Amino acid sequence: MPLNIPNALTWARIVLIPIFVGIFYLPDAIMPMATKNLVATLIFIAAAVTDWFDGYLARALGQTSAFGAFLDPVADKLMVAAALILLVQLSRVDALIAVVIIGREITISALREWMARVGQSASVAVAYVGKLKTAAQMVAIPLLLFNAPLYGVDLRILGNILIYVAAALTLWSMGYYLHRAMPLLQGKIGK
Repeated sequence: MPLNIPNALTWARIVLIPIFVGIFYLPDAIMPMATKNLVATLIFIAAAVTDWFDGYLARALGQTSAFGAFLDPVADKLMVAAALILLVQLSRVDALIAVVIIGREITISALREWMARVGQSASVAVAYVGKLKTAAQMVAIPLLLFNAPLYGVDLRILGNILIYVAAALTLWSMGYYLHRAMPLLQGKIGK
């Protein structure tokens, strides 16, 4: 495991997850809910920014590695899953939405791993619809974590709309990736 700046940023995102979750378990006397919401929102945004930044640095500094390529999406999925579970617990996201998004992440991660093992990883490379899904959920989650109006705009409404858009794109992108893999899946199942 090469220890470099991009991998350190990825590890930092993973270390932030228990802090991110733990904030909501602090008594309200120590940290009022509005402060918890703000701190969690800032942590999530920092994680999203470092996700982009570690990929940029890995390419710019020539510090890409197989371990970094493995760890980066794991860190992303763990942070998103933790955020969605928290939002369900806080009654800000419907459990079905969280199950759809988390279930898709598990399914597509397993599909990509299997496709890589059979030498067909290019068939399920990240597509535009997957990028749209990620953008929608990465905007929706902080809005739902913040959970308050800002400058007269009710961010909760926008966050709810975007999380439903993210869920729809999640199903669409999962269908897209499964469709791309289907010829190989049918060939392996038929044998």
